[in-house]
Amino acid sequence: MKYRKLGRSGLKVSEISFGSWMTYGHTVDGNIGEQLIEKAFELGINFIDTANVYERGEAEKLLGNILPRYPRESYVLATKAFFPMGDGPNDRGLSRKHVFEQVHASLKRLKQDYVDILYCHRYDPETPVEETLRTIDDLIRQGKVLYAGVSEWSAAQIEEAMRIADKYLLDRIVVNQPQYNMFYRKIEAEVIPVSGKYGVAQVVYSPLAQGVLTGKYRLGSELPKDSRAADPKTNMWIKNFLTEAHLRKVDQLDAVAKELGLSLGTLALAWVLRQDIVASALVGATKPSQLEENAKASGVVLPQEALDRIEAILSE
Repeated sequence: MKYRKLGRSGLKVSEISFGSWMTYGHTVDGNIGEQLIEKAFELGINFIDTANVYERGEAEKLLGNILPRYPRESYVLATKAFFPMGDGPNDRGLSRKHVFEQVHASLKRLKQDYVDILYCHRYDPETPVEETLRTIDDLIRQGKVLYAGVSEWSAAQIEEAMRIADKYLLDRIVVNQPQYNMFYRKIEAEVIPVSGKYGVAQVVYSPLAQGVLTGKYRLGSELPKDSRAADPKTNMWIKNFLTEAHLRKVDQLDAVAKELGLSLGTLALAWVLRQDIVASALVGATKPSQLEENAKASGVVLPQEALDRIEAILSE
C-alpha cells in the first residue's frame, strides 16, 4: 500500500481507504465487519471513513465495537456532521450547537477520544461559515478533532472557507470529499483547480461508480441478485450509472484493462489516483476479497497511451 499526504497537512493516508456508508449499518453484521477491518489493516489501509448519519449512528456504533482493539496511532478516522439526526429544528446543519453536539455523540458511539478528520458533510447556507469554522477550530483546540474537512463543497464555497479561516486565524480545511469517477467528473472543472491553489486534498467517494466500474453489470444481462443494484435500499444511488451508454463504455474500458493485465476495478481506481491531488479513493466492501481486489490499485501507474484511450472512450 502506498500513502499520500492529505493536502498541505503532515498527515499520510492510504491511497485506498475504507468507507462504512454502504458497508455498515444494514449491509453486513458485526462478524463480517470485524473481518473487513482486520483485512483492511492487513492490506495497509489506514484510513477509515464514517458519518453520524449512516444508519443514524449505527455505522459508528459498529466501528466503536471494533476499532478500539487496534492501536489508535495505527489508523486515521473520519466522521461527519450536517444531515438530520433528529426531528428538532437544531438537529441538522452546521450551527455551533449541532456540530458541537454531534461531535460528542460520534465520539461516544465510536468509543474514541478524538477523530482525525471532521467533515462538514454539505454546505449549510443557513449558518455563517465563520460560525462553523470557529466551532471546528475550538474542537481542534480541545483535542477532539485534528483536521477540518468538507464534503461536496463547490469551488466558491471552498474559497469562502479559506478567506474566512485566514481572516480570523482559524484552522484551514485540508480535505474535500467529493464524488469522482470515470462517469462523474464534475470536480475537474473548478473544484480541483481551486483545491490545488489552497492545498486541499480530495478523498473521493464512489470511485467505482457504485460498482458499475467493476464490470459486475453488463448490457443485456440481468442484475445479480446479491448486487447493490438489486437492493431497493441502495439502487436509487446506482441507477444513474446503469444506462446503456455507460454499460457500452464498461465493455470498452474492460478491454483496455485486460490488455494491461488489470481488472476493470483496478483500472478505474488507478485512473482516479492518477490525479496527484487525490489523496485517497474511498471504497466500500461486504467481503474481505473485495478489499483485497481494491487494494491492488495502489501504486499502479497507467501509461499515457492507456490514459489517452480511456479519455477517448469516456468522451464518446
